[in-house]
Amino acid sequence: MSTVESQQTLKVNAPHVTSDTGTKVRQTLSSRIASLLVVLLTVVWTIPTFGLLVTSLRPQADVGTSGWWTVFTNPSFTLENYQTVLFSGGYNVQGGLIPYFVNSLVVSIPGTLFPLALATMAAYALAWIPFRGSNALFFFVFGLQVVPIQLALVPLLRFLNTGVHIGSVPVFPALGVTGHFASLWITHTMFAMPLAIFLLHNFMVQLPRDLMEAARVDGANSFLIFRKIVLPLTAPSIASFAIFQFLWVWNDLLVSLTFVGAGKDTVSPLTTRLQALVGNFGSHWELLAPSAFVAIVVPLIVFFALQRYFVRGLLAGSVKG
Repeated sequence: MSTVESQQTLKVNAPHVTSDTGTKVRQTLSSRIASLLVVLLTVVWTIPTFGLLVTSLRPQADVGTSGWWTVFTNPSFTLENYQTVLFSGGYNVQGGLIPYFVNSLVVSIPGTLFPLALATMAAYALAWIPFRGSNALFFFVFGLQVVPIQLALVPLLRFLNTGVHIGSVPVFPALGVTGHFASLWITHTMFAMPLAIFLLHNFMVQLPRDLMEAARVDGANSFLIFRKIVLPLTAPSIASFAIFQFLWVWNDLLVSLTFVGAGKDTVSPLTTRLQALVGNFGSHWELLAPSAFVAIVVPLIVFFALQRYFVRGLLAGSVKG
């Protein structure tokens, strides 16, 4: 057989080989053994959360003297712990967690919407509005992702408090927002922008060029294209990043302690109070467990409400075409 005939034979048989391999992989992953392993991993992964739930429903005396698994032989449950953390507050927290729950919403919603609004416009400009230095600017933004948040907290705090001075000349005035919600909104927006621009840019740059050119031929300007075409098509990517950003802001403790502190009740989010509920020696598990479940209610609602976009958003930009 000649070389040309061999190459033709390989070209004909290659798709069949690939198809057979893919079929075997799908059969292996959908087998009973694979399904059983997934179920076992899910159960093992859920055991700590289930134990925390059981602990949140046990009386204080039982929590301090026995493990949560003893409920199977000596069941004893109460809702007093939830009533305490929601309305009374308990150890080191007065008035319950509801005000701090509202504070977390006030921080998390703008802390998610602000970077999304700015990042979508910036990503669109870098992807579809050509200007000198756009590639260099994109790579610079991409490189900002490697800057640790811990490295930038203190300089940013000083910037917000004192502004920027060259000698005795003020270049940028102090904003004076430390200890207010605005400091958390600004900080979360700044730290989210590099990743948001990178992810959204990678999705937007794959949109069909013919579609953009047809819109321009019809007389649409850049803003109209962005509003009517780009935003609807990038909805999965936007929703996916919104989930990550909301969860990150909602669960944040470091930024809140740095820019607000633990003693300002009118601004402190929920995470700063969960730590106080445990006590100095971690002796109040009966309060920490129900407060933890109160804290995860909103993230669960957000995730399940947007989960249809989640996988599509994760795959955004991973495949060309």
